[in-house]
Amino acid sequence: MTKCRFNILNKHRNTQHYLINENQEFRKNTFGLLIFLSLLFFGQTGFAAQLLIPMDEKGQENHLKAYGITYFALEEKMDVKWLLNYRGGAFLISDSEELRRECKIRGVSFEILSDTKTKAILNEISSPAKNMESVALEKAPKIAVYSPQGNKPWDDAVTMALTFAEIPYETIYDRSVLNDALVLYDWLHLHHEDFTGQYGKFYRTFRTTPWYIKEKKEAEALAKELGYDKVSEEKLAVALKIKDYVVGGGFMFAMCSATDSFDIALSAEGVDIAEAMFDGDPSEPNYQAKIDYDKTIAFTDYTLERSPMVYEFSSIDMTSKRRIPKESDYFTLMDFSAKWDVVPTMLTQNHTRLVKGFMGQTTAYNPKNIKANVLVMGESKLNGEARYLHGIKGKGFFTFYGGHDPEDYQHRVGDPKTELELHPNSPGYRLILNNVLFPAAKKKPQKT
Repeated sequence: MTKCRFNILNKHRNTQHYLINENQEFRKNTFGLLIFLSLLFFGQTGFAAQLLIPMDEKGQENHLKAYGITYFALEEKMDVKWLLNYRGGAFLISDSEELRRECKIRGVSFEILSDTKTKAILNEISSPAKNMESVALEKAPKIAVYSPQGNKPWDDAVTMALTFAEIPYETIYDRSVLNDALVLYDWLHLHHEDFTGQYGKFYRTFRTTPWYIKEKKEAEALAKELGYDKVSEEKLAVALKIKDYVVGGGFMFAMCSATDSFDIALSAEGVDIAEAMFDGDPSEPNYQAKIDYDKTIAFTDYTLERSPMVYEFSSIDMTSKRRIPKESDYFTLMDFSAKWDVVPTMLTQNHTRLVKGFMGQTTAYNPKNIKANVLVMGESKLNGEARYLHGIKGKGFFTFYGGHDPEDYQHRVGDPKTELELHPNSPGYRLILNNVLFPAAKKKPQKT
């Protein structure tokens, strides 16, 4: 009886010990499961994984500096996506305290997104029913501005845009170009240059001014130093190097007179189109018939302006043909398929499709003189003119943008600089900065 009671008690104690151990193990497993579920839940909904830079009209306080933030993120090797046609072309960047701090310092609006919200946005963008696309940006492009030494940086819209957006660039000129320095850069901007050797055709108005005389002498001295008899010959050599850069895979962006004078110089290779006041001897007889349009990249069938007293290069420019009041001078950005025409969609991202017009030596382009393979991305239907062009040459790309300064309607020599602090949301300047970021895009197989 005693032995039986001892066995029963012993079995009872063993049962209690087993239950205690099982209870502890259950609690431990339950606690671990709760931690796992909590981490899973908060990982999906509580932790911010991405930072959105909205680019719509109401969502962004400083559109121009937002491009600088995106460039900064690329320099810091952050993951960056350009959300085409989503909230004005927003940028989606991997979140960090450093990035938030930079946004606050520069006055750029941003939103912090959870993983769930990010996935919802990307799913919306990927829908075949939506004219949107997500493009990965891979690296910060190295930028060169083609501009003479001593040129005032505020006399060029691109230089001002880069400076305001805090995007670094290097200035190069003829000597560097002829020494093949362009291979070091992903993106090249042409300042308001005259590649024909006619000094911007400023002769009639400014030929007696000290700055015109000085610049002419300096250009002639540089041409001699580089081994050329004439400025027109030296500028042609530079234009040919730039063309080779584009054909080899570079991206060229030009504004105002650097657009049409570039093509005119190429088409006049081996032909003297400059009058005596420009190069010391008369132009060739009947030189119009010797122009070779097959050598150009954007324009064709144009007629050159022979008179040195006329502030115009050719029939390409629409400035003298314009009859548009300033108040009505706008141009419209074209709509493209984000999933099929990715490149022009990137270059036309904006918070409005209607952009204020602005003038320059070359203001806009005559559609009759634009090659069939060149894409018009912005046009003024009121005057039947093209304002914004894009094309492919070889392995590279080029964009031509008419006018001098998007926020100075009729900029004149000597006018004060534009203060971009007053225009942080400029649609016209946004087009410039779209082009700056374009080389950063991950290359996709072309669908067209």
